[in-house]
Amino acid sequence: MELRQLHYFLKVAQKEHVTQAAEELHVAQSAVSRQIHQLEEELGVDLFMQKGRNLQLTAVGQLFCKRVEGILKDLDKAVGEVHEFLDPEHGEIRIGFPHSLGIHLIPSVVAAFRQRYPNVKFRFKQGMFPTLIRDVLSAEVDLAFISPFPEKHDQVDGDIVLTEELHAILPPNHPLAGEESIALEQLKDDKFVLFSKGYSLRPIVWHACLEAGFTPKIAFEGEETDTIRGLVAAGMGVSLLPEMALFQTNPLQPAHVAISHPKVTRTIGLIHRADDKLPLVAQSFRSFLLNYFGLQQNNTPSD
Repeated sequence: MELRQLHYFLKVAQKEHVTQAAEELHVAQSAVSRQIHQLEEELGVDLFMQKGRNLQLTAVGQLFCKRVEGILKDLDKAVGEVHEFLDPEHGEIRIGFPHSLGIHLIPSVVAAFRQRYPNVKFRFKQGMFPTLIRDVLSAEVDLAFISPFPEKHDQVDGDIVLTEELHAILPPNHPLAGEESIALEQLKDDKFVLFSKGYSLRPIVWHACLEAGFTPKIAFEGEETDTIRGLVAAGMGVSLLPEMALFQTNPLQPAHVAISHPKVTRTIGLIHRADDKLPLVAQSFRSFLLNYFGLQQNNTPSD
């Protein structure tokens, strides 16, 4: 069975006439008739029956036609995806990122990239650290921003694109709310509002408190940056958030103060599957991001 036979069959099924099908296919009528006959012989069934001057699909021909339509649509889609894979100015980039980067960083870099490549499409997927690793390995996404950057992982490769300081966020009426900076140990008697277990910021804050000489007392836990900020602003406790999470999105806002000691930071990395070739459009976006963050492109994705 040849692909050409399927195209000819589908065109005859649509036109219900061999001559009209041949005209649209720009081939001789005898060539279409011959291919349909060979296809019927191979399948061992009649796909068409004569009705007046037209051809109509038999019952089994109708079943076969539905399958052929699906096959040819999938094939066209596959060919289009291959072309997009090879075209750095078109196609789709699938990118994952944690929720905390969706407020400012992702919109900023995507908008800047689309100014240069307006025909590129994006598909976004948010997730926690283990989810993002899994999405990269399963090829659900081409690239992922992730925090903290996985320094040692055999199956992913990437670059640290940013190191960001965390600030203390305090209720507006907190005694330290007006300070320019504080030592983290000054919050040892306060209750903390932390991200739930599984979120990468939670162990960063926890270990920073231990380094400052105390174990944080947890008052509330949340799963989104806005929730943490809102609970702190409402006086439910204190917390630490990265700078990018301090952009105001509602009128009820906590105070935020720099931490002088210990320095609390998080790394943000851009990762991809190790030993796997990225689509050219994703390679183009990766190169753009490394330039955007001022990094030297010493490493390129493995072929």
